[in-house]
Amino acid sequence: MQGEAILGAAAVSGGLLCLWWSVAGDRRLRGRAAENLRVGLGTDLREQMLAAPPSERAEVPLIERVAHVARRLTPAGAIDGLNRRIMRAGMSSSWPVDRTLAAKLILGGVGAVLGLLLMTGGTAAGVLFGLSLPIVMFFAPDEILRLKAVERQKRIRIALPDTLDQITVCVEAGLGFEGALARAAKTGDGPLAEEIVRTLQDVQLGVPRKEAMRGLADRNSVDELKQFVLAIIQAEGFGIPIARVLRIHANELREKRRQAAEERAMKISVKMLLPLVTCILPTVFIVMIGPAIFELAGSLSHPPG
Repeated sequence: MQGEAILGAAAVSGGLLCLWWSVAGDRRLRGRAAENLRVGLGTDLREQMLAAPPSERAEVPLIERVAHVARRLTPAGAIDGLNRRIMRAGMSSSWPVDRTLAAKLILGGVGAVLGLLLMTGGTAAGVLFGLSLPIVMFFAPDEILRLKAVERQKRIRIALPDTLDQITVCVEAGLGFEGALARAAKTGDGPLAEEIVRTLQDVQLGVPRKEAMRGLADRNSVDELKQFVLAIIQAEGFGIPIARVLRIHANELREKRRQAAEERAMKISVKMLLPLVTCILPTVFIVMIGPAIFELAGSLSHPPG
């Protein structure tokens, strides 16, 4: 009985020692690793900061401070709308939200100063330009982003049917859906290929494919792309073969592109009426009737006999 108590106490003590060793580990190694990490991080950060040009080192803190003030003055809904325009324009890395807000506030301030200088003249035109200049310069980044977003979404809409045909061929040839997307992104270029690459990166990071496809649709405003994503999600939900859905959707997109081209061709005749009536027809009338009018006026001013 006494031997069993001694063995039990020894087992408990050994277990406590193993637990302490597994949790604590070697303090010397841990301290050495922490010291190396601290020294290494300090050296890398310092070298990285010193390697940057002085203009960038001065620009980043200024942008952060101005962006903080701009965020406090801008409603949350306006910031969300600005973020959507930046994503649709494909400028999330080059012009993030903070940098855009700082640019808007700085341009608005510069416009206000220039407007005050214009209004000192006292003229009506100077006052009008002085009042409108801050507003125009403040909303200039929004308009630039809107134009870039419209152009980028147009390029996505144009490239979508051909990309979808390629994805359909790859799926029918035996590739999986993600492999077909990767193949289309690798062989293609432009904003649609970039969006597909980002979607595949989200899937590789652990995002469910359904959520990644919905993110692809949310980042863009192309109706055809949203319909494609919805068709893929429904096909996965109901167990429909993706190849069949892709083939049907590719045919629909090709038909829509043909109808859009015919619609643009039919609008050309209507758009030509305005320059035809205002520019071409008056010129033709002047060339044809002008000499006759001058001759008639000469004959009336100098009657025969």
